[in-house]
Amino acid sequence: MDILIRNESVKDYRQVEELTREAFWNLYVPGCDEHYLAHLMRSHPDFLPQLDFVAIKDDQIVGNIMYAKSRLINEEKSEIAALTFGPVSILPELQKKGIGSALIRHSIEAAVALGYEVIVIEGHPNNYCKHGFVGSKSVAVSDADGKYPYSLLVLELVKGCLHPHTWKFYPSDVYKVDEKGCQAFEKLFPAKEKGYRPSQEEFKIASQAFLG
Repeated sequence: MDILIRNESVKDYRQVEELTREAFWNLYVPGCDEHYLAHLMRSHPDFLPQLDFVAIKDDQIVGNIMYAKSRLINEEKSEIAALTFGPVSILPELQKKGIGSALIRHSIEAAVALGYEVIVIEGHPNNYCKHGFVGSKSVAVSDADGKYPYSLLVLELVKGCLHPHTWKFYPSDVYKVDEKGCQAFEKLFPAKEKGYRPSQEEFKIASQAFLG
């Protein structure tokens, strides 16, 4: 698909939030909070505007990816330059047409150019292993509790940078979205019906699964 990828600008903010709301509505839970997360990220100290990209088709924003700094700390208490992306938002009618993959590839190249060494995300392996992500256990990256969630995925931008250490992952606290704040933010948008989709149960199962 013929798209243009560029950095998000201030004038894009509302359109990106609307896009994100449409992309995630009822996907993982009834309603969503990803549009509120996008709103919060821009003013957070961990946010990286140089890795905030939109995809343009026919002069319309059809996709977006946002990044925040995260922390990987090893058994020697050393840290490594780590990133986390999300949300990745694509208009529902244009999903599965390569726009999300293009945004991920473009932003990975930009992250490498900026000197970052590793990206750690929480997501479905089916969506991200094709971009080189591996299960966190295979590179000795656990969550803060020392567990290995099924959904915790890692991409070494510098191959071998995590070896031979063991690491714990600490995402930015921007991802701890306040429910009351989201409810207040939601009132700024046209009413939209919350409902159940099978993807919500799939998400629940995957998010509660850990590797032994």
